[in-house]
Amino acid sequence: MDFKLLVFWVFSLVLIGAAIGVITTRNPVQAALFLVLAFFNSAIIWMLMEAEFLSITLVLVYVGAVMVLFLFVVMMLDINSLPQREGFTRYLPLGGLIVTAIVVQMIFLIRVRWFSAENYPSPTPRGADYSNTAELGLAIYTDYILQFEIAAVILLVAIIAAIALTMRRRPDTKYQSPSEQVQVKKEDRLRIVSMDSEK
Repeated sequence: MDFKLLVFWVFSLVLIGAAIGVITTRNPVQAALFLVLAFFNSAIIWMLMEAEFLSITLVLVYVGAVMVLFLFVVMMLDINSLPQREGFTRYLPLGGLIVTAIVVQMIFLIRVRWFSAENYPSPTPRGADYSNTAELGLAIYTDYILQFEIAAVILLVAIIAAIALTMRRRPDTKYQSPSEQVQVKKEDRLRIVSMDSEK
């Protein structure tokens, strides 16, 4: 077993443990920290696959922005998780059945091989001038341009829906009307008063 394969198995096992910790821990802050650990291990595995751009993007976007925001929201709201755990035992058999089906499908699709370096061929080494960022951009904007545009439209609809949900009119809140503000004239706002000078 070579060193790269050993690193892959170590970080894969830590990733699986962190993913199990996300769904089994009762504290939402601990679940978010387990998810951060899972993201870091996924980024390292992507680095082993020579996908440096995706690895750095995962760390910067998800760990650096999304998970930090999620942690702040969870700690500020102080969510009560007791009502969420009341139906856990009732849905446990259905959840176990779904997990079993997923595991069987993964085993069938991946066709698990034993810890042997011959079963895991190393990727073709690339030259020093190779850029997987350029290759990723070329693949996205040529072969997968339709899927990329559909994803962009879905994200745009989600942004518009989020804005529409948060921009509700409340009677106790003061609002500005830019159209009325633009139409205001000087005489409506300014009154010049002539006064005698004082000593």
